[in-house]
Amino acid sequence: MTMPDLNSGALAPVGDEVEVPAPMVSGAIPRDLNGTLIRNGPNPLDGRFAGAGVLDWWPEAAMLHALTFRDGRAVAYRNRWVRTRRWALAAGRDDADGFPDTNPNVNVVHHAGAILAMAEGGAPVAVTRALDGARTPDWLGPFAAGCGAHAKQDRRTGELIAFHAGWAAPQVKCGVYGAQGEALAAMDVALDPAVSIPMMHDIAITATRTVLLDLNVGYDLSMLSRGYRLPLRWFDDRPARLGVLPRHGGPVRWYPIEPCFIQHVVNGYDEDDGALVLEAVRYPWYFRAAADGSFEDDPLGLLWRYRLEPDSGVVREAQVDDAWLELPRINEWHTGRRHDVVYAVEQPTPQEMRGLCRLQRRTGERQRFEVAPGDQNSEPVFVARPGATAEDDGWLLACVYRRATDTSDVVILDARDIREPVATVSLPRRIPAGFHGAWIDG
Repeated sequence: MTMPDLNSGALAPVGDEVEVPAPMVSGAIPRDLNGTLIRNGPNPLDGRFAGAGVLDWWPEAAMLHALTFRDGRAVAYRNRWVRTRRWALAAGRDDADGFPDTNPNVNVVHHAGAILAMAEGGAPVAVTRALDGARTPDWLGPFAAGCGAHAKQDRRTGELIAFHAGWAAPQVKCGVYGAQGEALAAMDVALDPAVSIPMMHDIAITATRTVLLDLNVGYDLSMLSRGYRLPLRWFDDRPARLGVLPRHGGPVRWYPIEPCFIQHVVNGYDEDDGALVLEAVRYPWYFRAAADGSFEDDPLGLLWRYRLEPDSGVVREAQVDDAWLELPRINEWHTGRRHDVVYAVEQPTPQEMRGLCRLQRRTGERQRFEVAPGDQNSEPVFVARPGATAEDDGWLLACVYRRATDTSDVVILDARDIREPVATVSLPRRIPAGFHGAWIDG
């Protein structure tokens, strides 16, 4: 598996926490863009990665980056390691055991008044808008001990759909929480304990159902004894399938699909005839071991559509577009409902996240925001314009690493025409490549 040097360029970590008041801006920040962009990702506490592959990059300590906007101004940027037990031990604190023992370095979810840094199966940690604090909200119930990073929000109902996949029976847990954090449903799904537990990084929801991804990448704990920090690999003999269960409780129904790995879902929605549509970035294989025990280079992902027909049990799957993509986002007011516009990061090579694209499903139109060779960018985060009624009426925010200056910009794009920024916030330092982010209104 080929990766660039983890300690140089876009991937290189930072070694300190800073605050940058009133960073420099070119262009005009929209006056009704009021809130905070928060980005999450791995950043070792000593400021240097050990190792040379994604399985060494992913497990490092969680660091958040926040840029706040108000009344047409970029108010301040700051970064903070999440205050976990790992951080407290490295800081030499006597009270380290009082901090959450987790590593929430993947995602950010805002629900029931809590800004949650989400882990890959570990406990979520609530932080303030200023990235301070460290607690796990009581309302998370069983998911306070561990939760999948991509819990889904239904903006129409105010519900949060949480999930967790692990070794103890039942292997998969799903839960639904109301807008105030009240528990509305809890479901358990048993998997075959003789088969490796899948890496269920993401799920999909529709207005009525939840879709689980039981695919060909799973955990192989024997890898730990061979020095791997994240014991994941491709299993040829695992059956790939999608599990569908009613959102508020009921039996799961499994639909077999072709072998693959899906790291990130675009969206899911119900059809009028009862069918379910799932769109995702699909890989024909991932984390596959070579004959010498190393890993092969991973392929690039393509946008894929699955149509699950409950009457016949048939799944119709097909490629949607020929662009190599990852980190897809939509207007999240359409999560679980039919969508027309997808925004994603372009991947010209397996080692680059460079460029953004806007795909309109109805017309097939594609727009691009181009990023210069050597530079790289984060996923796009959609922010709806206050009072908007059209799906694409808003902005896209993305972090762009500039190799020439070893710094980062945050670009603001019109979500209807992403070709040129409406404004660019230039930071005097880099935001290292990471995972996911969220916009926190207000």
